[in-house]
Amino acid sequence: MTSSYLFTSESVSEGHPDKVSDQISDAIVDLFLGKDPSARVAVETLTTTNKVVLAGETRCAVDVSKEEMNEVARQVIKRIGYEQDGFHWDKADIENYVHGQSAEIAQGVDAAGEKDEGAGDQGIMFGFAVDETPELMPAPIAYSHRIMKALAEARHSGRQPEFEPDAKSQVTLKYENGKPVDVTSIVVSTQHRDGLSQADVRALVTPYVKDVMPEGWMCPDEEFYVNPTGKFVIGGPDGDAGLTGRKIIVDTYGGAAPHGGGAFSGKDPTKVDRSAAYATRYLAKNVVAAGLARKCLIQVAYAIGISKPLSIFIDTFGTAQVDVAKLEKVLPEVMNLSPRGIREHLQLSRPIYASSAAYGHFGRTPGENGEFSWEKTDLVDALKSAF
Repeated sequence: MTSSYLFTSESVSEGHPDKVSDQISDAIVDLFLGKDPSARVAVETLTTTNKVVLAGETRCAVDVSKEEMNEVARQVIKRIGYEQDGFHWDKADIENYVHGQSAEIAQGVDAAGEKDEGAGDQGIMFGFAVDETPELMPAPIAYSHRIMKALAEARHSGRQPEFEPDAKSQVTLKYENGKPVDVTSIVVSTQHRDGLSQADVRALVTPYVKDVMPEGWMCPDEEFYVNPTGKFVIGGPDGDAGLTGRKIIVDTYGGAAPHGGGAFSGKDPTKVDRSAAYATRYLAKNVVAAGLARKCLIQVAYAIGISKPLSIFIDTFGTAQVDVAKLEKVLPEVMNLSPRGIREHLQLSRPIYASSAAYGHFGRTPGENGEFSWEKTDLVDALKSAF
């Protein structure tokens, strides 16, 4: 790859219709795990004009009613801030088609006798870290998320009641010698109260974007695009249907690293689509934090019902300070990469997922209740001592 190039990533707000769906699905995961840490959950959400449709499979030692799930969905919509004619937390119709988990899936995944707990599905998962930002994330997605969070905080605090929940951002960075050095363009589209002109919205948005970007990194005025289509009053699920799992690149690395294809939201941690993606991010971040490489990509593969990963692959893009072949052997020694091992090491069987469903699953701050445990760098000493 050339060392000088432009690279772009996007983020979306918590009010984007796909993210509304993700947040509802993850709130339902938390509902089940809060009642039973061994619950199995795979719930998808569709949102459209004043309609929410829930579907999927669950298993729980404690009864969870459809009414409870529906109320959780309403509270998510309320927290986001939707009280519009076309999508309202109290007025939306909710259809619930969630049912029990297939016994055939359960027998393949559950531990039994000498058989350890197996992966909830086959697939490949990727983790990535790079030293472009303090959180060891690719800079374009990190800044795109920060713009969205800044606008959301302004809306929730009441400082900018003109902003409505649905929004998108896009940041293009210039790289020289493989390092980000400047911003060449920024796009922000935000839903807004009726009666504002495009110029009005631009004036409201600009200070928040400038505050997010590093000193001297604001793009030229002519490359700063705010609501380029003009009016953006009808938005959210009223403007476009939303589905769980449609923003997987926003959820991860903004396209700077491969994605295995599986979504995270709506899935309990026995599903390796979620837990193994968290584990590989955790390992890659610790590799970079330990100074073993400046950039690290890790791939693992699983088969449904099988506990061990079928393969582990590492690419450090020529930045490794250690032998990569040895690193591939060390990583499974510092962390058990079976589904059970991942879940126990990162303590994933807890109701910690609702906060991950907007503004990215990675590059976040670990929480007091166990949120974002995969962002810790507590393997640094073990990795360093292995070399």
